[in-house]
Amino acid sequence: MNILAIGDLVGNAGIQELRKRLPKIKNEYNIDFVIVNAENSAEGMGITEKNFSDILSCGIDCITMGNHTWGKKDIFKFIDHPKLIRPNNYPKGVCGKGYNIYKCNNKNIAVINSMGRAEINIGLENPFLITKEIVTKIKDSVDIIILDFHAEATAEKVTMGYFLDGEVTAVFGTHTHVQTADEKILPKGTAYITDIGMTGPKQSALGMNLEVAIKRFTTALPEKYKIASGECILNGVVFEINDDTNKVQKIVRI
Repeated sequence: MNILAIGDLVGNAGIQELRKRLPKIKNEYNIDFVIVNAENSAEGMGITEKNFSDILSCGIDCITMGNHTWGKKDIFKFIDHPKLIRPNNYPKGVCGKGYNIYKCNNKNIAVINSMGRAEINIGLENPFLITKEIVTKIKDSVDIIILDFHAEATAEKVTMGYFLDGEVTAVFGTHTHVQTADEKILPKGTAYITDIGMTGPKQSALGMNLEVAIKRFTTALPEKYKIASGECILNGVVFEINDDTNKVQKIVRI
C-alpha cells in the first residue's frame, strides 16, 4: 500500500499543478490512496465549492483542512461530504468531522486531521488528548491511521509524533508551507515528517506575491495578500506501507 500526502494547495494555481503532476506521480510511485490539504485553495483562504469539486476531480481520496477551514462560507454546503475532514479539536458541536475511515485495497484507512495551538490564535481543544481519544476509539477497527497535524510550531509537531509513536501509522505536518528534511521512522514504528510543504507558486512567500509580502514586512502597513504567479511546485510525501504489518517501511519526499 502506497499513500501519498500532498502539501497545502495554494490557490487555483496549486490545484492546476496538482492536476498536471498527480497522474505521473501516481504511476511512478504506484499510489493507492491520496490525501491533500486544501485549506488555502481559495486563493489562500479557505475552500469554495468549485475548488472542492476541482480537487475531487483530480482523483483525491481525502481532503484535510486547517486554520482557514471557515475562510469561505461555501464550505457549509459540503462540510459533511465523506471525503472532507476538518481539524478534530474545534469545540464540540461544530459541524463537520475530524476524521473518517476509508476502504482501499481491502484495508480500512483512517485519516485524522488535527490542529496545533501554539501560535495559532483560535479557541481550540487540546489536540493531543482529542487525537489520542480518537485513536483509542478506532484502532481495533482499522488497519492504517494517518494524521495530518496542521500546526505552526515545529516543537509541537515533533512532540505529537512521539506522543503517537506506535499508535498510528504516520504523522505528517502541514501549515508552514516549507518542506522539512526530517522524514523518519520513529522508535516504535510510526512514520513522521514535520512539514510536507506546499503546492503552488515557486517564486513566492509561502505562495503569496513577493512584493506584497515585502511591503508588509518592511513597512508594517496592512496590505492584502494575493497569490503569486509563475512556475509552480508540488510538495508531498509517499508512505510505503508493508501490507503484512501495516507499518511504513519507507518514506519518500516529493
